[in-house]
Amino acid sequence: VLRDTLEKRGALGQIKARIRAEVFNALDDQSEPRPPLSRENLLINELIREYLEYNKYKYAASVLTAESGQPELPLDRQFLSKELNIVEDTNGKSVPLLYGIISHFLHGGKEESIQNTLPKVSLLNYPKQNLGKAPTERNQK
Repeated sequence: VLRDTLEKRGALGQIKARIRAEVFNALDDQSEPRPPLSRENLLINELIREYLEYNKYKYAASVLTAESGQPELPLDRQFLSKELNIVEDTNGKSVPLLYGIISHFLHGGKEESIQNTLPKVSLLNYPKQNLGKAPTERNQK
């Protein structure tokens, strides 16, 4: 009964994730230096971290930061946008950059201007049941 109650509240998944994170931290060998992060890996990791934190996957984000050697302080979003040549509209600033990048490619990169601007359409406009399905099972828009 206790397990079912914790599952219904969503707490069981959080507890399991926290245990995994703590086990990883205990096993992580800090004496072995990590290789330096490449510029590309730094940017990719930061996009993933922003996505994880937005979706409240805080333990996954903490493991990513610890395992990758990513700086503890997140990179500034404006810096990321500039490095990736992304021009955001005001609606796009409320979701992680990764959503806009994916949305851009889902819509075939069709833009009205020559700039590398992400479309104003957000993945949040897609029906939630569509996002969990395999690409071949999704309704085509």
